[in-house]
Amino acid sequence: MLATEKTTATAEKNAYEVALENFDLAANALELDNNVRAMIKYPERELKVSIPVRMDSGKILRFEGYRVQHSTQRGPAKGGIRYHPNVTIDEVRALATWMTWKCAVVNIPYGGGKGGVTCDPKALSLGELERLTRRYASAILPIIGPEKDIPAPDVYTTPQIMAWIMDTYSMMKGYPVTGVVTGKPISLGGSLGRNEATGRGVFYTTRSSCQNLGIPFLGARTVVQGFGNAGSIAAGLMHEAGAKVIAVSDTKGCIFHPKGLDIPAVVAFKSRTGSVVGFPAAEKITPEELLSLDCEVLIPAALENAITEDNAHTIHARIVSEAANGPVTPEADRVFDQKGIFLIPDILCNAGGVTVSYFEWVQDENHLFWDENDVNAKLEKIMTRSFNDVFKIHVDHKVNMRLAANMLGVGRVAEACRVRGLYP
Repeated sequence: MLATEKTTATAEKNAYEVALENFDLAANALELDNNVRAMIKYPERELKVSIPVRMDSGKILRFEGYRVQHSTQRGPAKGGIRYHPNVTIDEVRALATWMTWKCAVVNIPYGGGKGGVTCDPKALSLGELERLTRRYASAILPIIGPEKDIPAPDVYTTPQIMAWIMDTYSMMKGYPVTGVVTGKPISLGGSLGRNEATGRGVFYTTRSSCQNLGIPFLGARTVVQGFGNAGSIAAGLMHEAGAKVIAVSDTKGCIFHPKGLDIPAVVAFKSRTGSVVGFPAAEKITPEELLSLDCEVLIPAALENAITEDNAHTIHARIVSEAANGPVTPEADRVFDQKGIFLIPDILCNAGGVTVSYFEWVQDENHLFWDENDVNAKLEKIMTRSFNDVFKIHVDHKVNMRLAANMLGVGRVAEACRVRGLYP
């Protein structure tokens, strides 16, 4: 029997349907040839695996895992592995599809991939988690590799889990292969700057937005929904650069101070107590109040579908920076267009993570490692250039930023497809 029950949201549009809809919008705007559409729209390869795991009790439970390679037109597939009770094949397909366009938007030589195991990692011991990971890695081993498909951490997966995958792959090959995954510990060929990369990318694209829209960055009121890795780092960089972070939230609640929060102190407080709630000299507010605050920048860095058509009309930000994957629904996008809210789409805004994953892979393959300043400088250059590429399409074609980003990504993959042709 399956170790976990899968749940599907019937009311919400399937994530894969949204991904296909976004592709069609971009392909239509590009007037893409039907033959090219047929070659790049759907996943190239899907693997579903059965994962029997011996639990600490001695009982064997069976889990289900997936690895989807959406595209290898521009290079090896690239994308994370998530462990979550609600992982489905359609979710993995959608995420793999978005990874294809994301890698193309920042112009790194990868296609899109994604993996997942339907499980509750919080209910597993460390030993059970390791056995699950190694069995899953063994099952997907025939289709992964530094030249084929390079996994990375995602929801509820960690550098330690990447280390187990790297070790399992290396044992099967008979020699160490550090480039098979990214997001590894530094001691196993991980890259400096990888942990902060997603938040840095959010910061660089938000700063570029302010510059292009004529919004003064100094003192820009900023609200951050979600104070995990990406949210806390983006908040810290915004604060350091002179913006005024007036509210942040985590899973336990939201805090607000109209004159701005001391973000390093909030980070230290959360590290000590486990939550931002209770931070001295800050007012506790509701999640609804947080989203509706008057501000220049809103950074949704928490869950998918955080902003829907039901609450989009309450948003009073001038810029919304999608640090999370899919925090704004297509229906909310339309409300933003009507209100004139400038959106930095996730496939651009949070692409700092995959960009530094690419740097890690390059360093592993060359056996030559960079210092953190080099990593950050290269990241800033790529994120700024990518923002400018998307912004130009937004202006020239008079389309919103999400469609502009999808047009850029889909267009680059289509061009690779045209040049490569069809074999045989």
